[in-house]
Amino acid sequence: MLGAILVIFMQGGFILLEAGSTRMKNAGHIAGKTIFSFGIASIVFWAVGYGFIFGENGNFFVGMSDFFYSGVEVEGSPYSTTAFFVFQLAFAGISLAIALGGFAERAKLLVYLVFAVLFSALVYPVVAHWIWGGGWLAEHGKQDFAGSTVVHLTGAMAALAATTLLKPRIGKYNNDGTANQLSGHNQVYTALGVLILFIGWFGFNAGSTLGVEDGFFAFVALNTALAAAAGSISALLISWVVLGKSDIPTMLNGTLAGLVAITASCAFVETWASVVIGFVAGIIVFYSVRFFERRKIDDPIYALSVHGLAGVWGTLSTGFFATPELASVGQAGLFYGGGFTQLGVQALGIMVSAAYAFSVSYVLLLVIRKVMRGLRVTEEQELIGLDLSEHGSYGYPEAFTTKDIPTVALTNVLPSRPLNE
Repeated sequence: MLGAILVIFMQGGFILLEAGSTRMKNAGHIAGKTIFSFGIASIVFWAVGYGFIFGENGNFFVGMSDFFYSGVEVEGSPYSTTAFFVFQLAFAGISLAIALGGFAERAKLLVYLVFAVLFSALVYPVVAHWIWGGGWLAEHGKQDFAGSTVVHLTGAMAALAATTLLKPRIGKYNNDGTANQLSGHNQVYTALGVLILFIGWFGFNAGSTLGVEDGFFAFVALNTALAAAAGSISALLISWVVLGKSDIPTMLNGTLAGLVAITASCAFVETWASVVIGFVAGIIVFYSVRFFERRKIDDPIYALSVHGLAGVWGTLSTGFFATPELASVGQAGLFYGGGFTQLGVQALGIMVSAAYAFSVSYVLLLVIRKVMRGLRVTEEQELIGLDLSEHGSYGYPEAFTTKDIPTVALTNVLPSRPLNE
């Protein structure tokens, strides 16, 4: 339950991270949609998600029992599986939050709502069932302790489908193909969001041990902390070397990339390996952000780099670093005498999970676009911001309204600019 609470608290980290990484005119919208989308994920998980992942009598894709879950209606001690249910519900909400990052600053609110329902019912549960629910990848020994693939890569592939169909934000690219920097409005918010996510990750990873009897959760927590530290350092250093200045957003993304990467392997690798895994993740995220930008893929919160490619690296890393003693699932990695077997299983899991999450999300969004006559708000709505166009009010009303500001102050500060600027 403590792990579940920490993972749910990560939604607060996403609010600050996403709002801080985007423009002020969309801040209220981004914060609000994070709360209501978690509500949608919770209801769908209760109704069908848990049953699809962990239910019995299923098929290749999903389980087929335990729908509309009730903790009272279980065999043995009353409420015996309810804590596990709440813990897994929190994970489903995180994957959806990652997916919705690909919609930022340009999607209709109704599209968020409909896609949240469909993703939570048809995308996330299938991948989770394959790996965590006793599905075919679990039978092959796929190692993904806390969800580099299940949670992060799945969400990132849905984000890729969304940003591909939505196209870049207005002003992101020039006619010659060069990119403009649409900077977020509050770097302090972004940093605080990363810190909250960092803290929540101890519930994410250490909580996935599902017990405290032997203290193994502390070992997992140590690996988690060191990978994050290494990711922040390597990202800052590579930006400093390449750009000539140490870039704070890159460092923050490197921290998250280290956390994402260690999520799959935190219980399977030695401590020194967690440092290597995090360090490599920080470098990957620096170059992957530029890779996507050059291909005109507009990813405002860097979900594809932080959760996608870092998730791929983290999942592959167990195929290299998993030790015979710690590999409670699957086999030892390449560097510990296990050969290429586990690495092959990890690569297979990445390919099929990514392909499924992207293709199904893409088709679902195509259907939504057809039915709703578009996924994106109008150009006018995007320019004035989703706070006003979708909700009729601003997240920062004092920054956009002037009724409480003396006229003389406005004259001194903005003598020649319209008030709405």
